[in-house]
Amino acid sequence: MIKWIFDRVVAFLGLLLLFPFFLFVGIIIKIMMSDGPVIFKQNRVGQFGNLFTLYKFRTMNINHSGSSVSIKGESRITPLGEKLRKYKIDELPGLWNILKGDMSFVGPRPDVPGFADKLIGNARKILEMKPGLTGPASLKYANEEVILANQEDPIKYNTEVIWPDKIRINLKYYEKRNFLLDLKIIFYTLFRKEIEL
Repeated sequence: MIKWIFDRVVAFLGLLLLFPFFLFVGIIIKIMMSDGPVIFKQNRVGQFGNLFTLYKFRTMNINHSGSSVSIKGESRITPLGEKLRKYKIDELPGLWNILKGDMSFVGPRPDVPGFADKLIGNARKILEMKPGLTGPASLKYANEEVILANQEDPIKYNTEVIWPDKIRINLKYYEKRNFLLDLKIIFYTLFRKEIEL
């Protein structure tokens, strides 16, 4: 219950206080990336496998044919988009998802359906949690796009190394989760520090 209240109160205050900044970022995106909308929307898998619409600031060119795995330096990511992604500014519209109840501040990052469908056995416990704006796996792989850019086969590395490790970390969080741990993860997120569970 306390997590539910915390999520909504802080998300509401965040949206209220950051509204001028949101407006500023939106104007800059519209000026520098005039080929499409300011907000990027995508179906993601939420709690209990239910789909919801995730909101982010757009960081890519429209009509690209890339995969759901993002790699630093890709041509589909605009120069402005790269800056927004580097400082996680593109994630801020997710506060609306938290206010709506689709997400929480802390939890596993919401996957696209193709990945979430591959969760089997014990790993499906992850779907019992609301996805989060941040989480222990997100902190470990805060520079995921850079890691993938250094791999010979980024898609294969993501599938065989990063994604299974995220599942392992998220299952650890599932077993140990509590409100104090969430506050610690939020604190670590502010300083972009990895956390040990």
